Amino acid sequence: MIKVGIIGGTGLEDPAILKEQSEIEISTPYGAPSSNLILGKINNIEVVILSRHGKQHEISPTLVNNKANIYALKELGVTHIIATTACGSLREEIERGDLIILDQFIEFTRFREHSSFNVNFTDGIKHCAMPAPFDENLRSVLCTTAQEMNLKFHEKGTVITIEGPRFSTKAESKMYRILGADVVNMSIAPECILANEIKIPYAAIAISTDYDSFRDDVEPVSWDTILTVFKENVEKVKDLIINTISKVQEQEKV
Repeated sequence: MIKVGIIGGTGLEDPAILKEQSEIEISTPYGAPSSNLILGKINNIEVVILSRHGKQHEISPTLVNNKANIYALKELGVTHIIATTACGSLREEIERGDLIILDQFIEFTRFREHSSFNVNFTDGIKHCAMPAPFDENLRSVLCTTAQEMNLKFHEKGTVITIEGPRFSTKAESKMYRILGADVVNMSIAPECILANEIKIPYAAIAISTDYDSFRDDVEPVSWDTILTVFKENVEKVKDLIINTISKVQEQEKV
């Protein structure tokens, strides 16, 4: 049996999608996770919801306790993680409201605990291979489901995770494009890294809310813009997650 962890950004950690809800407070060797975890079921499949930035979005990106968040999901027996995140588009073809099923990341953070292996290698050398950081099977199910739902989405995309909480300068935004990034956000790394280290399949749905700062013909990114576009698209992302979870369960039965 599977148990799916949903890591939600603002507006995408809605417990209303769950039946048989309960809330649990959990401690970890790394401290407390961002929020209490909400347990429940979607189509009789066990699900755990975690609010990445806290329930009131009170935790800035740099201060998210990613190590505690991933550890807490593991302790609760989570077998798959689906994360959601708002992002800024770095490509004209990725429009506001588009979904991107990420396949690569570039980590551009500076102040975060980005590994559970940040210890002396006295008990063995620990280097985690990560050529494909987002689980290919989980990505495939998300893409198939999005296609069946007639959603506008991109099957691949490289996200560059910046430190934040400020948005990019125009020069930075143009640099990220040169580096090969398709979208920019402040959340996926090191979250994805930590899931890979403990071998939990991890995939992420990114929602394009703006064009970051690289375009001269549109207003640069603002928090109000992000919230507006996010709210316009939140329901389709919830439906995508619900339908995907059912398909993952069907795969496990085969």
